[in-house]
This record gives sequence, structure tokens and C-alpha cells, in this order.
Amino acid sequence: MLPDAASYAELRERFRWSIPERYNIGWDICDKWARSDPDRVALILDEEDRTVTFEELRSLSNRLANLLTARGVGPGDRVGVLLPQSLETAVAHIAALKIGAITIPLATLFGGEALGHRLSDAGAKAVVTHAAGAAQLAALDLPALTTVLNIEDGFGALLNAESDGFTPRDTASEDPAILIYTSGTTGKPKGALHAHRTLLGHLPGVEMGHDLLPRPGDNMWTPADWAWIGGLLDVLMPALHHGLPVIVRRFAKFTGEAAFDLMVRRQVRTAFIPPTALKIMRAVPDPPRLNLRSVSSGGESLGAELLDWGRRVLGVTINEFYGQTECNMIVASTQCIGAQRAGVMGWPVPGHDLAVLDDTAQPVTGAEGRIAVRRGSPVMFLGYWNNEAATAEKFDRDWLITGDRGVQEADGAIRFVGRDDDVITSAGYRIGPGEIEDCLLKHEAVALAGVVGKPDPLRGEIVTAYIVLAEGFEPSDALADEIARFVKTRLAAHEYPRAVTFLDALPMTTTGKIIRRELRERARHD
Repeated sequence: MLPDAASYAELRERFRWSIPERYNIGWDICDKWARSDPDRVALILDEEDRTVTFEELRSLSNRLANLLTARGVGPGDRVGVLLPQSLETAVAHIAALKIGAITIPLATLFGGEALGHRLSDAGAKAVVTHAAGAAQLAALDLPALTTVLNIEDGFGALLNAESDGFTPRDTASEDPAILIYTSGTTGKPKGALHAHRTLLGHLPGVEMGHDLLPRPGDNMWTPADWAWIGGLLDVLMPALHHGLPVIVRRFAKFTGEAAFDLMVRRQVRTAFIPPTALKIMRAVPDPPRLNLRSVSSGGESLGAELLDWGRRVLGVTINEFYGQTECNMIVASTQCIGAQRAGVMGWPVPGHDLAVLDDTAQPVTGAEGRIAVRRGSPVMFLGYWNNEAATAEKFDRDWLITGDRGVQEADGAIRFVGRDDDVITSAGYRIGPGEIEDCLLKHEAVALAGVVGKPDPLRGEIVTAYIVLAEGFEPSDALADEIARFVKTRLAAHEYPRAVTFLDALPMTTTGKIIRRELRERARHD
């Protein structure tokens, strides 16, 4: 969607949105190409060493759409996708979106409580998962869930019994399509509901972050899970929109050696690699030469040292971008037209009206304020699922408030300063402390719990829990490990506290709220 340009100013001046009134993501990223170029490669399955064409993707997703329809799934119903990177993950999203249903990306890292809350809150009617996911779901009380399709138990036979003919629903671009849960600062995670237009809204940021993608020979890969917005809407869906092959491989345990090996074998040209993965790759001695055209990263700021390593070892200047689940890919940098500068996270992506606001919601230049996006951006969420009050709180007049603070320089560049909320950024994940604190309080030894982020050289921050023990329990390393495992098995492997500190009391306001600011300050010095 971005025009060719010689400068950022020209890029922004020449850009125009083209959002049709009727639009369906499933048709766009699959059937569009299957009709015009059926043998075009859509996915490269690395572990299976085979390719999947757009025609194969169309046939499989149509069969699943018919199967889900026969099971009673219709427009507006919620369909969970609880799978790692795989062919079936792409097929499940495409099939549900063709029906006009709303997909819920779910991480296989999630424990029972995390899954239960999301699926119960969304009223999910169906879930496509694997054997481990099906076992988790069987233990949950989800009365709305009527269909669980296990891809490891007769899934192929079920699909083969269905017709591969299906007419995608004629959805409006404003119709709901994807429900992604994002942790806030307090309480349970909220579902950010996105319309079909969100993919089109993502494209300028993806294209800018990959040096004006697509270019001849481009393909895309990310180690990020497709259950997160960065994997799903920054890589998988934009690549398929542009007809680019997506290399499918997410390692059970990420290592720099494995990443370099994959990138050499598959001749990766464009990649989205989170900062923590880049730091792990940087530790590899004598890395091989790559054939990269662009690398983008996001989730936390990259330092000058990491950027310099990227130029020397990867052969490219790593482009940074910024966004959040509610309004993603709104800031980006791009080396190819000079919109790259150390110390700034990027420039407003063309098509998005972004500003730094003072306390009166007025844009300011050269002064710290709240990073905000004006209403009307196609990438902006429709609202929080069944939570009008939280949706209203996200806005200040005409602006969506990101919850982050920054400085906008005279040329439009944005310098990130910090968060003005309590969200923890760890290994690219945004983690809200509220859900973790709720889980901690369910452990019999925990009377009070406060959770913050502690600076960490590898992950950016690690989840740190400060705990006041219940009567009858004594602090010990063994108890700290037990409490950490308690969270890990119930929420997610990336959310458990890697550091547990026992205190006699937590800093509290007069109204009984935890003062996380004081805990964050303590964590910086512990």
C-alpha cells in the first residue's frame, strides 16, 4: 500500500488509505491468490520440508469452514485457535474468518486459568487445537463451548469428508474479525476486538518496517508465536496478503544457532525478530553470512550496540516499530529512505495521526507527554469485548491513549521515554500484573502480592513478585520456587515470576491499593 518514495516526508505526503466498504480477511489472504495464481507458494513448512500453495490453503480452509458450519458455527461466533505456528493455525483462522466468525488467537503457553478466562469471557463456541490443548479444555467449565477439534485426532478424515467449495461471507470491513486478549494493569485480561479492516490498517507499518515491502524474492519468517499480534498481524497475514511465502517454524526452545541455521537453509529475506531473540543470536560465535533484505523488531527499544551488531552480522540496519494490541504498527523506522536514527523508535506510520499530548490533550513538540493516536485509524480496535467502561477509559477526547510516554521531535520522530502504566514488557510480551497478582493470591501461603517488572539485560524486564506471607508460613527458597511454579502452570510460561521476594508489608495507598511505583523502584536496586 505504501508508494515508492525517496524520503519519509514524500512517503507520508503521497500515502492514501484505500479501505473498501466490503472486505474479508480470509478471502484476501487466501482465495484472492488461489483464484489468480493457484500454484503460488503460501507456506513453507520447515520441519516437514514441504510447501503449501494458495490453492491448497483455499481447499483446506473451505473444508474446515464447512465442518465448522455443520457444527453450528456462524457469523459472529467466537472460534479459539489454540495452536503453535503450523499449517492448521493458518487454516483455522482463514476458515473462521470466511464464515464471518471471530477468531481468538490463544498461546499454547497458557495454563488452565488463563485459557478459561479468555474462552469464558468471549463465550467461545469452538476451538481448534492439538491433543495437549484438548486435554486442558476438557478440565475447564465452558458451557458455551460446543466443539473442540483436535488436529491430532481424526482431523484429516473430518476435513476430507467435507466439500472444498465454500463462498466466503460478504463481510463489511467494519465487521468484527479477531479478538485478542491483552493484559491490563488491574483485574482480568481484556479482549481487544478488531474489525476485518485491521489487516489493511497494519499494512503500511509492516511495509515501512520492512523497507517498503514487498520486493522481488521476499519471504517472511518470525520466531514469534502467531497467537500474538506481532506474529499474526505483523507477519503471517500481511505476508499472505502480499502473496509472499511464510516460513513456518517456531522452536520449542529458541537458540541463536537454530535461528541462523533456519535462515541460511530457507534463504530468509525478511524477518521479524523480537529484541530478546536478537540478543540470544548475538551470543553466537562466528555466525554464518545471511541473505537478508530487512529485519524488523518491536516490543522494546533496541540499544545502539544491538543495532551496530545487526549491521555487522545481519548485514542490515534493524528497523524498529511500535504499537500495542489495541492499535498496532503506528510507529516505524526504515533504513532505505533514511528514516532511521539512533535514540528514536521511529516515525508515525503514514495514514496514522499520531501525537504526543500534554495533560490537556494538546499535541506538543520537544516535551514529554502521552503517546496517542487520533480516532479513525483503520488499525484501531473496535473496543474491549463487553466492556464499554474500559473502552471509554482508553480515550481522551479524540485520542486513543497508548499508556506510554514519549517526546516528538521537530521532524516527527518519536523518542520513547517509558510507560505511565504498570504493564511489564518482557521478551517482547506485554504483561499486566493484575492477572498474576490474582493468581498468586490463590496460593495458600500468599496473603498479599504486588507484581512489577525488574530490569533485565536479556528480556528487558522480568516479572518480579513481592509477597507478604500468610500466617503460619516462613520465607524460603523452596517456597519461592513453589509459588513461581504455581503461577507458571496456571497462567503462562512467560508470566510466572522469575524473582520472588518476601516482605513484611507492601507499600499501600490510604485506600488500600498497592503502590507499584515504589515496588518498581525497589526492583531496580534489588
